[in-house]
Amino acid sequence: MKKPFGFVVIDKPAGLTSHDCVNRLRKVFGIKKIGHSGTLDPSVTGVLPIAIGDATRLISYLQGSKAYKGIIQLGTTTNTDDMQGEILESKIWPLISENDMNYLLDNFRGEILQKPPIFSSVHVKGERAYKKARKGEKFDLIPKKVTIKKLNLISWSQSKGELLVDVECSTGTYIRSLARDIGDKIGCGGHLKKLRRTKAYNFNENDSVLLPEKSEFYPEETKPKVLNPTIFFKHLASFELISEEEIISWRSGRKICFQNNVKRLKLSQNNEFEDSTFHNKNILVLDKKNKILGIGNLDESYRIKPRVVFNAIG
Repeated sequence: MKKPFGFVVIDKPAGLTSHDCVNRLRKVFGIKKIGHSGTLDPSVTGVLPIAIGDATRLISYLQGSKAYKGIIQLGTTTNTDDMQGEILESKIWPLISENDMNYLLDNFRGEILQKPPIFSSVHVKGERAYKKARKGEKFDLIPKKVTIKKLNLISWSQSKGELLVDVECSTGTYIRSLARDIGDKIGCGGHLKKLRRTKAYNFNENDSVLLPEKSEFYPEETKPKVLNPTIFFKHLASFELISEEEIISWRSGRKICFQNNVKRLKLSQNNEFEDSTFHNKNILVLDKKNKILGIGNLDESYRIKPRVVFNAIG
């Protein structure tokens, strides 16, 4: 039986960890080589890309921003910066117009410094921050630069103290921290009440499917469709191998000459390839049927050096 290869995009339900979803799909497909592209907190729903089979080797080459829709609750601060945590302080939120609220959000648009939540997977002296926090240890986390590409105020409820926001941000951004910091800026504190991820890298809600229910047996027709990984790597330029000789050479780990075959290069969506920036660029290597054969790196001699090779020989 042909091994599954590609991505399944799960619409993660609340209450499950990302690892729970991976374990479920391992049972569905009957293989262990499955991994997700980035953790979602158990309470968060939405887009969770999961690599199936050898596609796990492609995870580190994914690029792009992430997008969320969430509710920020003003007036209550928690130790986890979301509603799962212990309440630390409660205050009355001020009377503020929607226009003024939107103006205040300008402080969080663009490149900002953000401190991760203490209950997060950030490493602190070789240990996860959340483990130290659970033990009651006192420590401080270093703020890091993140980019908030979009922060739209969908609605503001003065009576409930709730902001419904649409956020697009760089990888590594914590929406919990954003909620906390917005509450601090207003002066009443705040936490993240609800969150759904709507985009991760080049994966969107339209690509997502429900996580299969628990079962002892998964007939073929109940298994989620495994998507061709090529469609999610449009940020990379691609190079097509047209002869069986080239494919065998590639699968044997040899470099592919590029200089005399420039016309076979397809630019990425960003069209970022210029003559002066050819070197050290990752290139998706495909066959004539648009099947991914691997990923290479262009060296100074205009040769594609293999970095990831699928179905390698020898």
